[in-house]
Amino acid sequence: MSFELDRQASKGLGRLCADAAENCIISAPDPAGMERIEARFHGSAFDLHRHDTYAIGVTLHGVQTFRYRGATRLSLPGQIIVLHPDELHDGGAGTEDGLRYRMLYLEPSLMLDCLGGASLPFVREAVVRDEAFCATLLSALGPLQQELDELFVDDFLAQLMHGLARHAGQPAKPMARTAWRAATLARDYLTENAMRPVRSGELEAVTGLDRYALSRHFRAAFSTSPHRFLVMRRLQRARRMITAGEPLAQIAVEAGFTDQSHFNRQFKKAFGMTPGRWSSLIRDAAPAAA
Repeated sequence: MSFELDRQASKGLGRLCADAAENCIISAPDPAGMERIEARFHGSAFDLHRHDTYAIGVTLHGVQTFRYRGATRLSLPGQIIVLHPDELHDGGAGTEDGLRYRMLYLEPSLMLDCLGGASLPFVREAVVRDEAFCATLLSALGPLQQELDELFVDDFLAQLMHGLARHAGQPAKPMARTAWRAATLARDYLTENAMRPVRSGELEAVTGLDRYALSRHFRAAFSTSPHRFLVMRRLQRARRMITAGEPLAQIAVEAGFTDQSHFNRQFKKAFGMTPGRWSSLIRDAAPAAA
């Protein structure tokens, strides 16, 4: 199973990392709301951190170990990892053989559009084995060097949500129409104004709800707070700028952070490593992908 998975996922991009540095991360070209990566690590990879996206991936080689919801988890080749948004976790290789995996990061807003207003599925078991679900994931994670067609993404998300719902084990609860409308209005406003400070009064005016009710509804919809959603949009832009090779000091300012120290703290909280470390991993992978 390990060899077959590694061989299948190695078509295309997989071989590009073969001669790169021991540790590397390669990002794929993706539509808004979705990010796909391949990562190879020896030892500890990420410190404890949390982000506002689902993280759903497949271990291809080695043992993937991580702390999540008060317990240490292990994922073997062929097993699927499902991490819920805003849950603290870390990650790394569990043996000296090193680790290779591919991960899909999905913004809850993209998934909620597919769910039609139902609440997000919560999978209690962070590591699952499901061959059909794995095949669905690899249909998007396999051709990592290619942009995904819009119609493919639509069908993929529908299948993915079916798999998540099956492992969640409980039917999703529908959100009240007013709560759903307010949360999506706030989401859209924050996305459009992510690079500047947004005040609570602005969101109250946009949604028609007071700030405390809005905070509750927003968290129920997207599993994070409006503030963290705003910060994560800035960090996503920062990561794109890092990939483009722009200086970190310039990125801090253009991505809406007070200064580079503020940028460094927020980046590590969200991704488990400093911007400088992330930049070096991207650079280590780049020559092999050229």
